[in-house]
Amino acid sequence: MRALYKPAAAPGLDLVERPDPEPGEGEVLIRVLRTGICGTDLHIEAWDPWAAGAVSAPIVPGHEFCGEVVGLGPGVRDVRVGDLVSGEGHVVCGTCRNCRAGRRHLCIRTSSLGVDRDGAFAELVVLPEGNVWVHRSPLDLDVAAILDPFGNAVHTALSFPVVGEDVLITGAGPIGVMAAAVCRYVGARHVVVTDVSQPRLELARRMGADLVLDVSRERIADAQESLGMLEGFEVALEMSGAPDALPEILANLNSGGRIAVLGLPSRPVTLDWAKVVTHMVTIKGIYGREMFETWYAMSALLQRGLDISPVITDRVPARDWETAFSVARGGTHGKVVLDWTEL
Repeated sequence: MRALYKPAAAPGLDLVERPDPEPGEGEVLIRVLRTGICGTDLHIEAWDPWAAGAVSAPIVPGHEFCGEVVGLGPGVRDVRVGDLVSGEGHVVCGTCRNCRAGRRHLCIRTSSLGVDRDGAFAELVVLPEGNVWVHRSPLDLDVAAILDPFGNAVHTALSFPVVGEDVLITGAGPIGVMAAAVCRYVGARHVVVTDVSQPRLELARRMGADLVLDVSRERIADAQESLGMLEGFEVALEMSGAPDALPEILANLNSGGRIAVLGLPSRPVTLDWAKVVTHMVTIKGIYGREMFETWYAMSALLQRGLDISPVITDRVPARDWETAFSVARGGTHGKVVLDWTEL
């Protein structure tokens, strides 16, 4: 098979021939059709300090994908050859306390596709049957390829009730704008999205934001006034990782407000913890998707008509992966999808 491969602990990837994987007991072999490029993939390609500390080369990266089932290992029960599938990239142990309690997204022994094990930037990938999500209704292949990050958006957006609430989203990257679409779809009163990139703010507007703010020039407090808000935001979603985002959220949050945090800050964050206590603010960290409650929720949203396709701004043949990575690294586009039928 052809695959994007990192042969050694150094910057770069190579599009090379690799041995076809074989499905083992309880595993499914999938022919990859589309993949999304994630920030994690950019870290691995660049081989920055995070990648050097978290990833062991050689490896095939990539964890956002869809494909067609082409092989089954012994013991596979429900998945069939020919099924269109996406994959949950967190492979869990099944025996730790959280797994046994049904909290598999908190498994202490998680093995991540494309980080700890060979991933989906290849013509073929293998996953345990329990990690394979079969699409029972028709779904655009490009959208099916980005259900992993869409799941992050759904998990974050639905962590707290948002019906009738004023929601602040800091960060208009692909996950942030998909979260805006979810909040709008399920009935938030106002959805405000902040960023410093005009193209991404415009994408957030197209995805359902009532108001977008360039926080390099505008204040969140002014947004409250322009929307006629008498008190602060009830729910905030921190998607940017900007170190000043959380303090700014707290300054604009109502008493009893709730914050879901997905963005990873690039340096330590200083927070007014006295205000967190006296205003009884709830802060919840988000990582990945609840397995598999989030998958049921996002599939239902898509089946009922939520359209996230505008977040996909670039579709690139897999043979032109370097161009695709450059676009994704630019930070002004939405999701970039690689087409693995075009090698």
